[in-house]
Amino acid sequence: MHFNTKVIHAGIKPDPATGAIMTPIYQTSTFVQLSPGVHKGYEYARTHNPTRTALQDNLAALENATYGLCFSTGMSAIDAVVKLLKPGDHVIATNDLYGGSYRIFTKIFEAYGIEFSFTDMTQLDQAEKLIKPSTKLIWIETPTNPTLTTLDIKACAQLAKKCKAVLAVDNTFASPALQNPIDLGADIVMHSVTKFIGGHSDVVMGALCLNNEELYDRLRFIQNACGATPGPQDCFLALRGIKTLHLRMERHSENGKAIAEYLMKHPKVSFVYYPGLPNHPSHKIASQQMKGYGGMMSFGLKDDRVENAVKFLSSTQLFALAESLGGVESLVGHPASMTHAAIPREQRIKSGVTDSLIRLSVGVEHIDDLIVDIENALAQI
Repeated sequence: MHFNTKVIHAGIKPDPATGAIMTPIYQTSTFVQLSPGVHKGYEYARTHNPTRTALQDNLAALENATYGLCFSTGMSAIDAVVKLLKPGDHVIATNDLYGGSYRIFTKIFEAYGIEFSFTDMTQLDQAEKLIKPSTKLIWIETPTNPTLTTLDIKACAQLAKKCKAVLAVDNTFASPALQNPIDLGADIVMHSVTKFIGGHSDVVMGALCLNNEELYDRLRFIQNACGATPGPQDCFLALRGIKTLHLRMERHSENGKAIAEYLMKHPKVSFVYYPGLPNHPSHKIASQQMKGYGGMMSFGLKDDRVENAVKFLSSTQLFALAESLGGVESLVGHPASMTHAAIPREQRIKSGVTDSLIRLSVGVEHIDDLIVDIENALAQI
C-alpha cells in the first residue's frame, strides 16, 4: 500500500457498532466486562482505548513497523524509552538535539545512575570510541533540531548492532512522510505527534513505533504502568491530522526549499541550515534517505548580535513567535532562549546553536506572502 493510501486507510476500520467511517471518540474511562476478567479486548482506558488503538495501528503502518504506542507527550515517549534501562547503563546521544531531550537525560535520568555521552554523530569513528560494555542505547535525531544535520541512520544502526545497543531515532522533523528509520535499521522510532503528524497545533502527543516484540511488550508495560497515555479526543485529532499528512508535507517541503534559497541570497543572512541546499554538509545523506527536505530550517545573520535576532523575531506578521513547530501556520523561534535554553551555552554554541540563531517552521501558506513577511522583517535590522 502506498503512503498516500496508508494515511487514509491503514489501521482504520468502520465503527462496528454504527458503520461510521471516521473512528469514533470512545470517551469512556472503563468498559463493561462479560464476566470477571473476561472482556471484549478493553477493560480500562489507561490500558486500552479503541480510538487510541486505531491511531497506534495507523502510525505503525506509516513507519512500516509492526507495533505503535502513543503517549500523552513526546517527552513521555522519550521517558518510556529511557525506562528500558537500569542504573549503570550508558547512552550515546547526538550532541545536536532538542533541548527537552537533553534536559530529561541530564536533569532527570542521570540522577538515577544512567550515564550519557553526547557526541557529533556525523563522526561515527569518534562515537565508536565512546562505546562501553554498559552501552545499551544510542539516541539520535535526524534531521537534528535546530541545525538540520541529517545523520546516516544505516551507519548508526550498524554501530548499535556492533555494541548490541538499541538504536532510537527521533523522526519528528521528517515525519513518516519523508523518512522511515525502521527501513534503515532503527529499532525504535520516536515522534512528537504534536508536530507534523498532528499538523494543526491543536494536540500534544508522542509515539513510538517498532518491530521487536520483546521491546514492544516492555514499552507497552511501561505505557500502562506509568500511565502517560493520551485521551481519546487527542487521538481523534491526531487521526484527523494524519489524513492530510502527505499533502501538507509536500507543501511544507516546497515552501521550505523556496525560503531557504531566498535566504541564501539575502545580503543580511550569513548562513542557512537546510538539508535541501547543496551546500548543507549533510545534503548528500539527506538526498539518499529522505523523500523530501521538509519545512524546518535555521539561519544566522551577518551582523551576529542577539538584538538583531530579536528585531527580526518581533517584526514578522505571518511567522508567529511561538514554541513548537510543524503546524499548517508558519512559526519562528529563537532556540538559544526557547527550545534549547536547557543546554549549556558552551555546548550549545559548539553544536552550531549560536546566540542569534533563528529557526523557522515554514507552514503551508502562499509562498509569496511568506517571503514578503521575511523580507519586511529583515528590513528592520
